[in-house]
Amino acid sequence: MDCLFCKIASGDIPSYKIYEDDFVIAFLDINPVSRGHTVVIPKIHIGSFTEMKPDDAARLFASVNRVTKKLLKALDAPAANVGLNNGKIAGQIVPHVHVHIIPRYENDGGGSMHSIVSAEVDTDEIEELASRIINKS
Repeated sequence: MDCLFCKIASGDIPSYKIYEDDFVIAFLDINPVSRGHTVVIPKIHIGSFTEMKPDDAARLFASVNRVTKKLLKALDAPAANVGLNNGKIAGQIVPHVHVHIIPRYENDGGGSMHSIVSAEVDTDEIEELASRIINKS
């Protein structure tokens, strides 16, 4: 398989690994948006978050929780954004599920998750959207 993250997980491509357990590895992003920007990936190839089994998603996010705490303490960062891009339109470049942990610092110029997309959504539509989502599940 020609997957960048699979090659990192197998050690074929070097990385600045900061955490590893039986299911994931976490390494510093080579194109960081903040000091300590980290990527957490499952060691097995899974293309996107929505392809994950619920148990695997839980294991991934349990590790993300541990790594986030470790980063905040080690870097003396007061906060972090945690997120993933699921699919090409959402900005997923590497087709291997991965979670970004972005340590945040006072006056770093970054925004909240609400700053990623600024589409107009009619607030009167929220009730109808909730109903549609519940009924399609």
